[in-house]
Amino acid sequence: MKIIVTGGCGYKGSILIPKLLNLGHSVVAIDTQWFGNYLPEHKSLTILHGDVRDLNEDNMPKVDVVIHLAAVANDPCGDLNPALTWEIGSSSTMRIAAAAVHVGVKQFIYASSASVYGIKEEEHIVEDLPLTPVSVYNRSKMVSERVMLSYADKMIVQVVRPATVCGVSPRMRLDLAVNLLTMQALSRGRITVLGGEQYRPNIHVEDITDLYCWLLTRPDVRGIYNAGNENLQISAIAKMIGESTGAEIVVQPSNDPRSYRLDSSKLKAAGFIPQKTVKNAIDELTEAYRSRRLVENENMSNVNWMRALAADGHLKG
Repeated sequence: MKIIVTGGCGYKGSILIPKLLNLGHSVVAIDTQWFGNYLPEHKSLTILHGDVRDLNEDNMPKVDVVIHLAAVANDPCGDLNPALTWEIGSSSTMRIAAAAVHVGVKQFIYASSASVYGIKEEEHIVEDLPLTPVSVYNRSKMVSERVMLSYADKMIVQVVRPATVCGVSPRMRLDLAVNLLTMQALSRGRITVLGGEQYRPNIHVEDITDLYCWLLTRPDVRGIYNAGNENLQISAIAKMIGESTGAEIVVQPSNDPRSYRLDSSKLKAAGFIPQKTVKNAIDELTEAYRSRRLVENENMSNVNWMRALAADGHLKG
């Protein structure tokens, strides 16, 4: 198949695209490359250095599948420039979906976020619960989901609500809970936990990218699916990292009220079972750091890097 991956140079895309190529697919990656490009050269890979905001019915490549990963990722980044977040999130999704139908795309996989649920007291966060997003990023994802579902009669639409992703990627992110705390432990010998009682759902980057590959062959799996594996309190994650690295744990107050436990039983019933754990991610991050394959850089924190890009005039919203 020929597949477009938007945001293909990102944290997930840098793991996903080599997998798609190994499966024999032809891939077009579209990315602004604000955070760089870590994709290997391949005869079946075309990398377009471009902005998803410019994709429309006139210039949409003719492909079989769209995997739409592009977004201003996470709440702090979304709050930096709300207009940009809406444009790259909802407005672009609307144009890309319309363009996909126009060129005859058969299947559209949309990467939403489990954060669309907001603050929930329920023990099990299932797909049909009301959404109460608490940030610009969350709301843009919710609106984009509704846009995508409106095209469900025109193509196969699969909306994935991933848990917080963890693990090593060529385009590394150190602003995600497990990755952040593990790097603190390794580089400073101290983990700073804000609050700690909050629950976070987690999924390994290898599992979430395996899921996107799996969905390509499961056109019957349509609609919205939570995608998580372990629901853990931040304090439990910190303890696990501390036991693995010997780092000290310091607890400070938090003003972040988000806490939710994702129920992914619907996806598991459909046949997809995650294979990796948070402990796997911690061990892999530790090995990569100690072997010098993982060296902390400024572009590994999305919000800090986007602030720098904005200061240089590279972000327009």
